[in-house]
Amino acid sequence: MFMIGMLAGAVLAAAAQAPLPADIDPVSRSRLPVMKRSDLNADGQKHYDAIRGTAPDIGVTGPSAVTIYAGAEAGEHFFALNQAMRKASIGPAYFDLAALVAAWEFEQQYEWTSHEGSARTNKLDAATIDAIKFNRPVTGLAPKDAAAVEFGRALFRGNHKVSSALWTKMVGLFGRQGTMELAVVMGDYAMAAVALNAADQHLLEGRTPLLPPR
Repeated sequence: MFMIGMLAGAVLAAAAQAPLPADIDPVSRSRLPVMKRSDLNADGQKHYDAIRGTAPDIGVTGPSAVTIYAGAEAGEHFFALNQAMRKASIGPAYFDLAALVAAWEFEQQYEWTSHEGSARTNKLDAATIDAIKFNRPVTGLAPKDAAAVEFGRALFRGNHKVSSALWTKMVGLFGRQGTMELAVVMGDYAMAAVALNAADQHLLEGRTPLLPPR
């Protein structure tokens, strides 16, 4: 296991130092150049301001910088959903767990690297993070953590269905609201992952990728 960890670390370090592909903008670090407020009409600027407030531009990376290309209104609604779910009753640790499950399923390095750090800050158990990160069985995890990971895997894999037994377990642990909050956060980050993968979003320069390749 030590040697596997060393190898994974070496691969991630090499990935962090690899040159950007030719079609990646060096500022946005994606296939889409940074969109400025001045690039939009008056209606678009209104939606832009709802996302960024008084910030000078949309930012160099991340879901908002990519999804605004689908239309400023769509970008605003996408941003608003994410902000609303950050206030969900499940709390920040389970918000991060849901984001990590989706990021792993879509091999989304930008999402994973961002949320692994916040998951640790929000005290999500390290064993739970590693179970998601290395696709390990949930045996031995705290019951709520194990159920939430199992729930996400059921939604993203196989026939994309949650069994009656798993639903009953989830509602017993999280309630109906918490269960659906987890589902919506996972869906939100799956949608973000599709957009980020389409634009081939790379990490900010100097950031170390935390999701091992597979």
